[in-house]
Amino acid sequence: MEFPLPPSLPAAAAVLALALLGLAALLLVLICMIAHVTARKMTTFHRHEKEKFFVNAEGRKESVPSIHDPPTRELSVVVPSYNEEDRLPLMLDEALDYLEKRQKRDPSFTYEVIVVDDGSKDETTKVAMKYCKKYGSNKVRVLTLVKNRGKGGAVRMGVFSSRGKKILMVDADGATKFADIEKVEEGLKNLQPWPNEMAISCGSRAHLEKDSVAKVCFRFLLCTNTQILPLFDAVQHI
Repeated sequence: MEFPLPPSLPAAAAVLALALLGLAALLLVLICMIAHVTARKMTTFHRHEKEKFFVNAEGRKESVPSIHDPPTRELSVVVPSYNEEDRLPLMLDEALDYLEKRQKRDPSFTYEVIVVDDGSKDETTKVAMKYCKKYGSNKVRVLTLVKNRGKGGAVRMGVFSSRGKKILMVDADGATKFADIEKVEEGLKNLQPWPNEMAISCGSRAHLEKDSVAKVCFRFLLCTNTQILPLFDAVQHI
């Protein structure tokens, strides 16, 4: 036997539904307000007066370029370095050997390597300057920071001082084969269907986790026009 509902029940259900919908909307607004208030602001980018210049191969000071300028290199390689006088030469030897050979194969390919000395207490700057003198300051530049900014700060300084259409961040320890950059570039092409769009491509050695040496090896950042894409330093758990 069916019992018809009183006429007041459908109306009550509609009122309850509206009340729940309003409560959900209020909760969403509250969450957005809390997120806005508690969100961390981007650290202000400040360059010390001494960091506005770099020393060229001839020993003269030159103004550091800006990422806002039109790119004049195909690739910028940013190498954050802190007390890396021992490991840096191995990494630079391999990287520059690859880059020079690639340029010989393709004369249109241009590059620069930016070593960012993050306030090292050893001879990192002196070691890097030897490569600047060997290859010229158009290919190798050394930015010496007045104080230690941390890896993220050093990377950011190098990125903001780069001239490349593509920007590669690579560690100074030489823990990966530099030629693997081509695999990362291939991944970047797949992520960028339109010429003026930006993309990030990362290379990982997570499959080597058994050997406790897994890490993110490459972070590839593509910048076009005068736009800047924030760089997120996502390091794999080791």
